[in-house]
Amino acid sequence: MVLLQAMDYLTLSRPSLSRMDLGISYQNKNPLMIQFFEWNSRGSDEKTWWQFFEQEIPRLVKIGFTQAWLPPPNKAMVKEGRGYDAYDLWDLGEFDQKDGKATRWGTKDQFISACSTAKAHGLGTIIDAVLNHKLGADKTEIFPAVRVNPQNRNIEIGPVEEIEGWTGFEFPGRGSQYSKFKWNQQHFTGVDHDNRTKSVGIFKIVGTGHKGWSKRVDKELGNYDYLLGMFPSNSNLILFNLLTPPKGVDIDHRHPDVRKDLISWGHWVSEMSGSNGFRLDAIKHMDYKFLLEFIRSLNSRKRERNMNLFVVSECWSSKTIRKYMRALRGETSFFDVPLHNNFHRASRLGSDFDLRKIFSGTLVKNRPGDAVTFVDNHEQVAIFHSDCVFYGDLYSGQLYDPDVGSVLLDLIRLRQTFAYGKQIDYIKSSPLSNCIGFVRMGLNNSPQACVVLLSNAKSVQPDCTTHGSDLNYHTLSICLGRNLKIAEPEQRNAHKRYHNVLENVSNPTDVVTNASGVGKFRCSFGKLAVWVEAKSGVIDDEKVI
Repeated sequence: MVLLQAMDYLTLSRPSLSRMDLGISYQNKNPLMIQFFEWNSRGSDEKTWWQFFEQEIPRLVKIGFTQAWLPPPNKAMVKEGRGYDAYDLWDLGEFDQKDGKATRWGTKDQFISACSTAKAHGLGTIIDAVLNHKLGADKTEIFPAVRVNPQNRNIEIGPVEEIEGWTGFEFPGRGSQYSKFKWNQQHFTGVDHDNRTKSVGIFKIVGTGHKGWSKRVDKELGNYDYLLGMFPSNSNLILFNLLTPPKGVDIDHRHPDVRKDLISWGHWVSEMSGSNGFRLDAIKHMDYKFLLEFIRSLNSRKRERNMNLFVVSECWSSKTIRKYMRALRGETSFFDVPLHNNFHRASRLGSDFDLRKIFSGTLVKNRPGDAVTFVDNHEQVAIFHSDCVFYGDLYSGQLYDPDVGSVLLDLIRLRQTFAYGKQIDYIKSSPLSNCIGFVRMGLNNSPQACVVLLSNAKSVQPDCTTHGSDLNYHTLSICLGRNLKIAEPEQRNAHKRYHNVLENVSNPTDVVTNASGVGKFRCSFGKLAVWVEAKSGVIDDEKVI
């Protein structure tokens, strides 16, 4: 099965990330993105979230971030909505709609100001685009629909009948500014509420002009075109706790007027904000033909350095990722959900998890040029791939763990200083199930090599190597020699002293490589070790944010 998956990835289009804008300042850095929000993030009495983000930009750049993924800037269906309950994409906190002008995150002017400041500091901004659905309609309409089985949306469980659905979007506060398009039932495939009978369910809209569910979506639940739903029989609830009644409607991306408006919005918000890309929400529920048209239209306009927009897609299904990767033809990267799932499994199993299998079935193993790696994000309350850090792991707050945060900050800086050049893995070849590692060999302008080791052991393991009376660490023999045929010891990393910068500095234990550049590097049980040349300067000491 693993071999078949790997061969399947080989048939895909060329990787996406090498052609994308990974952040204005990334040319001399490893690309690194931060998701600058968590589910419960909000501004304070003194400043909005956009103002707080603008304030933090110089520090984010100093730490080493090249991009910031921002929350959806659009008007939500309720005042405190995060934007995933999308009401009006064209209102970024400018018009008096849904109980106010500002969004949860602030006003349009504050958003534009923050994006402008980010660009001036060399930090790219990523807009979270919620294009799958709409909520909070302004009026109801009467139209024919049929109820379907939530567990298999291809099965109709009732007769066609007229229902009253929340499908009329007129945007009274904005009017026709920026866009004259008004939404009605012709532009949607389904709703989750019959206002006439006050019943909830999944109702497929039928009648003149309607084509049913799109077939170019995920096949989970028979057909996963329709995402929203607030009823017990749906095992995939969307937890918008403020929705009463739900008022969720699924966009029909096959309708020409819908495609025109959404693509126009993409150009408008990208050009107005100066953003360098998008995060596409919930793509497994969206017609992939539209998604390809959306991305290619945005990339058709000449951009700085002739790079494509950075686009990363959310798709919580390993099998579906491959399907969408093929359909979207190298125009988007993907969050590495399989790797996230492996991380989760490893955290649950602890020392029983074989670390040599951590990359099994992942994008970073099979398609590193399309992989955006992450550990956690707001929904969870290799050589050339991109990485995303979660706000809640770096900033103090509800989800913050100081032990994680302090090490994470060190790792970000170490990565920007030392993680360059050829990578050699000691993962599958490691003789230890509880200890793996890799080496970055350095570049001409950044010649210092670094060794990274990771252990998930909690006690003495039968397959570990120990020395003397010390029984609490692993040892791996690792070669740092770049070219053993070259006589110069410097090229072989021979007789060099390395120290673990994450080790207690009051009790350092250095490693010296031999004439071939081989050293015996250690990692304490359950810890992370990063070994760099002892002569190199240690990263600046700065407290976690």
